[in-house]
Amino acid sequence: MAAENYRIERDSLGEVKVPADALYGAQTQRAVENFPISGLRFPRPFIRALGMIKRAAAMVNQELGLMEADMAEAIQAAALEVEEGKHDAHFPLDIFQTGSGTSTNMNANEVIATLASARLGRRVHPNDHVNMSQSSNDVIPTAIHVSAYLLVAEELLPALRHLHQTLTEKAASVDHVVTTGRTHLMDAMPIRLGQEVGGWASQIAHGIDRIQASLPRLAELAQGATAVGTGINAHPEFGRRIAARLSELSGLPFVTSSNYFESLSAQDAAVELSGQLKTVAVSLMKIANDLRWMNSGPIAGIAEIVLPALQPGSSIMPGKINPVIPEAVTMVCAQVMGNDVTIGVAGQSGNFQLNVMLPVIAYNLLQSIQLLANGSRVLADKAIRDFTVNEERIAALVGRNPILVTALNPIIGYEKAAQLAKKAYAEGRSIKEVALEMTDLSSEELDRILDPRKLTEGGIQAA
Repeated sequence: MAAENYRIERDSLGEVKVPADALYGAQTQRAVENFPISGLRFPRPFIRALGMIKRAAAMVNQELGLMEADMAEAIQAAALEVEEGKHDAHFPLDIFQTGSGTSTNMNANEVIATLASARLGRRVHPNDHVNMSQSSNDVIPTAIHVSAYLLVAEELLPALRHLHQTLTEKAASVDHVVTTGRTHLMDAMPIRLGQEVGGWASQIAHGIDRIQASLPRLAELAQGATAVGTGINAHPEFGRRIAARLSELSGLPFVTSSNYFESLSAQDAAVELSGQLKTVAVSLMKIANDLRWMNSGPIAGIAEIVLPALQPGSSIMPGKINPVIPEAVTMVCAQVMGNDVTIGVAGQSGNFQLNVMLPVIAYNLLQSIQLLANGSRVLADKAIRDFTVNEERIAALVGRNPILVTALNPIIGYEKAAQLAKKAYAEGRSIKEVALEMTDLSSEELDRILDPRKLTEGGIQAA
């Protein structure tokens, strides 16, 4: 840095050159220099949560008589600006840093201290004032919980509910279509298209339930534990009060942790949520791949449906249209599954009183939530809502399906039915034609027993 482009800051290790216009100070600059690893930054929801935590802490410190009102108000105003994203450019630190996230906590403390000092007209200290009653060891776990809960509540759950509603409506609109069921990718008994899409809707409904079931553990906050779980340097009421303040600020049911020692040393709630996110990703992968198979063709594939044509599909083959949205969603799912592995490994890294992979847990968890939210909306609005059904092709294939003979099992027995199926398949004839030759059943009886629509309703079709 040229001399005119930096200023000198000092910390306990000595002097540091800091960019002249940076809101942060010496500790952040040291971390900038120490961790030029990935270029990955903490996402906006995490910085938002940090600002909210610092704002709530100043409120509680003032309530408890630990901080003067004017200083508390200056810190609150500065923290709100951080919460609102007005200073994200001053949070430059890499995800791959000290495992406690101390560098990023100090980044927030320094930025807020600079802003608050300018507002107050006297120095606000990043450690003594902005970080009062706190430690990086409880701030970062709290920020993981707060940011993840906010993102789930504001983005993911609404997106999954939208996808569920879209699937439910689509299932109703195509329930009149009887198609060929498939097991092992081979023809099986008939199924209504509405039943198939309704199965997808049920997967998403259960995914919503699973995520909601994990939220009570995510609502428990480490704040108040400070360094090792004993609450050293924090008022005994601080943890309970800051959880209440964060609940008021966010509208979410945050509470203080039932056991601070667990909250610092383990990230089990994040691991649990990640596992539920992985399950949703598995569901979306199944749905997206079914859509790709059903859309395959248009001539040589299954070609049961036609997905919306969104863009040319080939740089060399004119007229080719690909299932781009399901493909994008499958990549989202793969990423979420990989993130879950990372979070699981990181969750094991609770050594004694502190987990030391907190930043990578935060990054991967928030990325998974955001990807699933965005992917769910795209899948609903650009693939499922507007796909059309090739009803003529589906009906023709259903009528030629030799597996319809299964409905005759209770009447002629499995062995006889197998003979009929083999003959029908070998000769390219319908089951009804062959059954008229090989059984005593009349044409009317066979029409009733082999009616594909009735076969989708379950039960034995008696003669």
